[in-house]
Amino acid sequence: MTIALLVPLAIIVGFLFLSIKIVPEYERLVVFFLGRFQIVKQPGLRIVVPGIQQMVRVDMRVITMDVPSQDVISRDNVTVRVNAVLYFRVVDPERSIIQVEDYYAATGQLAQTTLRSVLGQHELDEMLSEREKLNADIQTILDEQTDAWGIKVTNVEIKHVDLDESMIRAIARQAEAERERRAKVIHAEGEFQASKRLLAAAAVISKNPQALQLRYLQTMADMSSRNNSSTVFFPLPFDLLKAFSDKFQPPEPPDFPDPELEDEDEDLTP
Repeated sequence: MTIALLVPLAIIVGFLFLSIKIVPEYERLVVFFLGRFQIVKQPGLRIVVPGIQQMVRVDMRVITMDVPSQDVISRDNVTVRVNAVLYFRVVDPERSIIQVEDYYAATGQLAQTTLRSVLGQHELDEMLSEREKLNADIQTILDEQTDAWGIKVTNVEIKHVDLDESMIRAIARQAEAERERRAKVIHAEGEFQASKRLLAAAAVISKNPQALQLRYLQTMADMSSRNNSSTVFFPLPFDLLKAFSDKFQPPEPPDFPDPELEDEDEDLTP
């Protein structure tokens, strides 16, 4: 009698032991009853009847996925290798189990193809300088496509953009040429500003002849301040020099006919 009572009791205790499930706070239980979806059980102590109920545990934490390096041909026909990191989490356990066979593998494959397609629409300079914009574009596309699976893509970061040695040297030459161009533009701008100042100074001196004489005397004082004993100065008044320059001004050259015009006139005569 005792054995007959212990055996059913042991079966019942074992059945209850197998039915009790402990669900952590970061997990959810997707329960199926005879193959059909029944309920999503929350964290805590839950009972799942073996045999007629099946359960699938779903992790609700953020998952970090390393996207392998992808060979990408940019819009300007430059081949680069790009890898990235993807952050996503499950927001709907029911759809993540029912709508897709393996949401982790599906999200990884979709991230690789999206990375190639998005970066292939941009030039190399945009990949190197506008990385934040590219990250946002990839995240938006992945988030829209994985929404039907109950997946939320929280962030996408492009880690490395690997270039060939020849392309690195070409970029270095381009940067050097750009720096030289900027230096020449700055030098030309300085020359232009200096010429404007000189023109303004010449206009002031032309209106006041005494300013030229003062400048002449200042130049003599600067030269005499240097240690140069072999230099002898003979200051002359500018009025005297002006009188001689006006007196001995060279005559204007006569107007000679242009031989080319004469040849044209001869050709036009009948």
